[in-house]
Amino acid sequence: MDEQAVLAEQFEAHRARLRAVAYRMLGSLSEADDAVQEAWLRLSRSDMSAIENLSGWLTVVVARVCLDMLRSRKARREEFLDTQVPHRVVNQQDKINPEQELLLADSVGIALLVVLNTLTPPERLAFVLHDLFAIPFEEIASILGRSTVATRQLASRARRRVRGVPTVPHRELARQHDVVGAFLAASRSGDFEALLTVLDSEVVVRVDRTAALQDTPREVRGPRAVAEQALIFSRRARFAQLALVNGTVGIVVAPRGHLFAIMIFAVSGNKIFEIDILSDPQYLGQVKLAVLDH
Repeated sequence: MDEQAVLAEQFEAHRARLRAVAYRMLGSLSEADDAVQEAWLRLSRSDMSAIENLSGWLTVVVARVCLDMLRSRKARREEFLDTQVPHRVVNQQDKINPEQELLLADSVGIALLVVLNTLTPPERLAFVLHDLFAIPFEEIASILGRSTVATRQLASRARRRVRGVPTVPHRELARQHDVVGAFLAASRSGDFEALLTVLDSEVVVRVDRTAALQDTPREVRGPRAVAEQALIFSRRARFAQLALVNGTVGIVVAPRGHLFAIMIFAVSGNKIFEIDILSDPQYLGQVKLAVLDH
């Protein structure tokens, strides 16, 4: 086996972890694979004898590439559009498809990906590398070009954003979690009767202009009508996940981790009596979102 083949084999042993790091940094499978591919290209041009810890070296390279991509994305102020991954040197049979990315987003956590998108590039890197992959702050600081103390502060600030602060007592939050969770589960499974059990007799759903589809009413009243509407859009429920929305339990709808809409609930007792469905980008940018602890 020649030297290049040995190098490719060593790289493949680290691919899955590098891809996991890059995906959490970028929130896009195609961009993550671009970052991993760039790491391979840099490795193939490097002197292996100068690399003492290959895993650490590759992680640092991927992190720096991702940081540059995030900064470029932020500077352009453009919404990310999935692109096809360029030709890969190794593992070319590994094809990207929407279903694969949906499964990956779900395994990571749709709500987490949405919240990570609200962080600054340095905050996101510090949080992902330390809190999700246990990289020491000293190594992260060298990537960011900041002091270890400053890097710890970045991660701490990001952590507070990810976790959020509930605006209701813990007992109330737990009750909301049960009720809204039951609504989401029934929507996903298409269980009409289960939907009725969590809807108040006077329930109303309001949909903003952006979220409303053609020929879709912007206001629906009554449990049966609301349950029927929920079943119509049950396919979208696969892209939905519970989250902390402005301090209370809501739902984010985020295909492949990219925020599309939010659902805000008003709950009384064990019943939902109001649902607001919003997807106006201007409003979504103002909503405080956080990952909901189970």
